[in-house]
Amino acid sequence: MKTTAHIIAHTHWDREWYRPFEHHRHDFVVLMNQLLAQFEQDPSFASFHLDGQTILLADYLAVHPEKEETLKKWVQAGKLNIGPWYVLQDAFLTSAEANVRNLLYGMADARRFGEPVLIGYFPDTFGIYGQAPQLLKQAGITAAAFGRGVKPTGFNNTVSDAKAFESPYSELNWSAPDGSSVLGILFANWYSNGNEIPVNENEAKAYWTTKLADAKKYASTSHLLFMNGCDHQPVQRNLPEAIKTAQALFPHIQFIQSDFTSYIERVRTELPPTIQTITGELRNQRTDGWSTLVNTASSRIYLKQLNEKAQMRLEKQVEPLLAIEWLLGHEVDGAYVRYAWKQLMENHPHDSICGCSVDEVHEEMVVRFQKTIQLAERLAEASIDRLAEQVDTTGFGEEAIPIVCFNGSGHASETVVETDIAFEKKYFTGEAFTAMLQQLDEKPFPVFKAFDSAGNPVEATFTQMETAFGYELPDDGFRKPYYARRVNMQAHVKLPAFGYTTIYVLQGKQEANGETIAAADGRSLENEWLKVTIHDDGSYDMICKQTGTHYPNLGVYEDSGDIGNEYMYKEANGTRLTTKGNEATVEIVKNTALEARIAIIHKWELPKSADRSFVDEKRELRWHPNRQAGRSDEQVTCEMVTTLSLQKNSRRLFVDWTIDNQAMDHRIRVLYPTSARCQTHLAGSVFEVAERSNTPSKEWENPSFDHHMQGYVAVGNEERGVAIAAFGLHEYEVLPESDYSIAVTLLRAVSEMGDWGDFPTAGAQCQGKQTAQWSVYPMHGDLRKSERLPNIYHAYTQPVVKQVKASRGSLPHSFEAVPIEAENMVITAIKLAEDGKAAAIRAFQPGVGEGMVQSRTGASLFRSTILEKDLGEIQSEAVRPYQIKTYLVKGVSRP
Repeated sequence: MKTTAHIIAHTHWDREWYRPFEHHRHDFVVLMNQLLAQFEQDPSFASFHLDGQTILLADYLAVHPEKEETLKKWVQAGKLNIGPWYVLQDAFLTSAEANVRNLLYGMADARRFGEPVLIGYFPDTFGIYGQAPQLLKQAGITAAAFGRGVKPTGFNNTVSDAKAFESPYSELNWSAPDGSSVLGILFANWYSNGNEIPVNENEAKAYWTTKLADAKKYASTSHLLFMNGCDHQPVQRNLPEAIKTAQALFPHIQFIQSDFTSYIERVRTELPPTIQTITGELRNQRTDGWSTLVNTASSRIYLKQLNEKAQMRLEKQVEPLLAIEWLLGHEVDGAYVRYAWKQLMENHPHDSICGCSVDEVHEEMVVRFQKTIQLAERLAEASIDRLAEQVDTTGFGEEAIPIVCFNGSGHASETVVETDIAFEKKYFTGEAFTAMLQQLDEKPFPVFKAFDSAGNPVEATFTQMETAFGYELPDDGFRKPYYARRVNMQAHVKLPAFGYTTIYVLQGKQEANGETIAAADGRSLENEWLKVTIHDDGSYDMICKQTGTHYPNLGVYEDSGDIGNEYMYKEANGTRLTTKGNEATVEIVKNTALEARIAIIHKWELPKSADRSFVDEKRELRWHPNRQAGRSDEQVTCEMVTTLSLQKNSRRLFVDWTIDNQAMDHRIRVLYPTSARCQTHLAGSVFEVAERSNTPSKEWENPSFDHHMQGYVAVGNEERGVAIAAFGLHEYEVLPESDYSIAVTLLRAVSEMGDWGDFPTAGAQCQGKQTAQWSVYPMHGDLRKSERLPNIYHAYTQPVVKQVKASRGSLPHSFEAVPIEAENMVITAIKLAEDGKAAAIRAFQPGVGEGMVQSRTGASLFRSTILEKDLGEIQSEAVRPYQIKTYLVKGVSRP
């Protein structure tokens, strides 16, 4: 059978990386102008693949809006190949729902211009989540192309010829845990294996002799793929001439300028039955471990925390609030949500969210995150105000202050909510400001009590605050500034799934609860479920009162030198340091019947940086595995404050950590020994509770065996275990040799970008104040079977708690609006459908047992694809293990 060389012209366009965005965009506009001219001037230039991300069209049109029709013309002619993604995102550091929005908006944008290329394009993604084949199949995509996750790569993305990879062919079956599979195309010789093809015959002969042999080494069919382009690569405008030269030199081979659609169609006709099937995650686990790029999960953690906050605000507050408004029969405009998501996704490309770019890039990212968070906060505030206007909050008289508490997750919860209340206002009317303040401050501070809608007391604590300035922005008038007396309230409430409850605050004495959670000496915390005892060195023991299981020596910190880069951790020569045995100061910060907080203060002496030899190793561009630098003799003091918090009736210990980081070139982790002998552990991933081995494969050489997590990690057996839920922390390691400890990375401070050149990154040293938040849960058994999984998944979903005006609406004081029962499922989204004609609900089955979904409100329930395509009405259905399910609700749920 005659061999065919499929040459696909493309560029891989990192929108920001070793230069800031506008530098790269300038060059991209030049490329696009050349490409459009090429299409006009040379009809033989068949097509160009625009890197699978439609945001590039927006980048270009922002400069040349007059070219929109020209772009449409070439897309519809099949010359300019676009989509299916909005951005080329990092797969593990963006949420499950962010990955869906990326595909949803990318496909929609592509269809504004023509038709998207139906290939899951992951050319440079730093590993891919295991449920990607299922997500792609639901979107009508049956093939994927990727460069990482299976075969090792080295410095400057050179491809290793080592045999330590999982498929002998560049073609493979890639299967999700539920059994959905797509054809996988591995860029076995990278996505630049057909770059800069010579026109000169002598050069072309040498070039093709090597390139053809390299491609045949891994090809399972007679169709060979050559990617004509690379990172920020300009168009090879003489490509048709270069192909003619190749054809003349190798007449027994057919050379064509091709595209992915044609190539995949041809490959499918010849696939042998012996191609490998790879199931689940692609994380380079069958390699030497030095090029997984996993440690981007801990580079510039502040970016991951901002991203987590923005995602949570959109997914668990704004979208559910708009969905409940729609279900209640209100008109809802989803345009602002799409705008917010697209702004957020500008920070989701791998070189952006991974924190592996130059400092200017990440400084600009912080502003984008802040803008998205600001918008999400305002959208949520406006929505809950509209919702509150429909609730009857007049039952306790004019003096009662209504507080609406909205839970955006699809699972009920019991928690302590907190908000500041303005209870007496003096509006500005021309009176002297000092006099206004004095009048309010001189009044005796009242006592307060709280009730639920039935008049039952709500356990709450009230703390006096300073009189402060505020303002109102009426819908029908000018702003109204005021001074107000204020009080901080904490209240213990039960929140309905995807719904709200209202509590009422009145002045008057509330029966005091003299119990407190912290002991008087500040050395222990105890509630109905947990007891925590703090040692002199700041570590602590935990007892699960339900099982009586004892977990000793939790919360020790470990510091090691890091002479790697933003991509990979490489431990410096020298001894690791820990806080074990180092005396800490302990202080009670708060102690009530609802919550206690104890601060543990360490003043930790750490090496200032790596030693002098590290400077030379970086100048020499020595690849990180070969570096040998140690740590400096000079030391600096880093003050750490760990605040342990335990709430009434909570099954988890909250931990807030702050460090004044004065050291460089180092990594800090927190250690949680579990004493749970096991071979595997569980970690949160995209629509999956991923099961991973505690020990690496035989090919692994890297001393570290770090992993990604989304939200949580759990190590345990039937008798005991520990789960850690974290906010914006994505890197952990399981240490079987150290009592099966979970080591969670809190800080990684490095000095360079890495990869292919010398790019200093002072910002990646993360100097000054750095913070982290996580929670500790004792557990036993398989987390996938546990009723606590949804609560751990939503550990950092914050309810929207807001003081509202009293109104005479028709809605009840409390309302659970979730329109389905989802048994043995984890709900990830409740949102307004993109067409505005339904509410969309998404959930996944965690992999053990079977799920069951049924309508619970009498509303019409429809199956849907991940892209919200209606698949027909149902009343109920069983859900197989690992399935991702999306449903559309088309009825109105007014109570």
